[in-house]
Amino acid sequence: MQSAAQLTDENILALFADEKTKEQAFTTLVQKYKRDIYNNVRRVVFLHDDAADVMQNVFVKIWRHLGDFRGESGLKTWIVRICVNEALSFIKKKKELCNLNDDSYTNFMLKTAADEKYFSSDKIESLVQHAIAILPEKQRVVFAYRYFDEMPYEEMSKILDTSVGALKASYHFAYQKVVEYIKKNS
Repeated sequence: MQSAAQLTDENILALFADEKTKEQAFTTLVQKYKRDIYNNVRRVVFLHDDAADVMQNVFVKIWRHLGDFRGESGLKTWIVRICVNEALSFIKKKKELCNLNDDSYTNFMLKTAADEKYFSSDKIESLVQHAIAILPEKQRVVFAYRYFDEMPYEEMSKILDTSVGALKASYHFAYQKVVEYIKKNS
């Protein structure tokens, strides 16, 4: 069998549709997309351990629903949408479980991230990460995908089920907040 990088999404979907090669197809999909899934989830939940937990949820959801994939968007777009939805659901549940409001959760997240071995201690990167962390969740998602991945608004629109205009406005406000935070704290 070809390596994960060599198989197209269409090949993976065809293999997944056959009971004999279903597990092999899923393993290939995991190998092909695990880094993208981790990065997408991490940008939303911010913490490594939380990202690892959410990744498991994403893989379970993909396994359960890949057979229902209709191809209305690209497979990667569909997977990123699952990542965003699972990450936002995780944050909501964590806030409820810990009885935290948005500000308390953000402070908890920043304190935990500062102690995390996977978090950069470089001053400017730390300022950027803090600025992103205090953005409202949806602005954080839009900012991360546009700023770090340079994702086109049209693709983001499919993932987030939001208009391009709303995404542009959200990014604009998020960008202004990040710049303002960095100026104020540097």
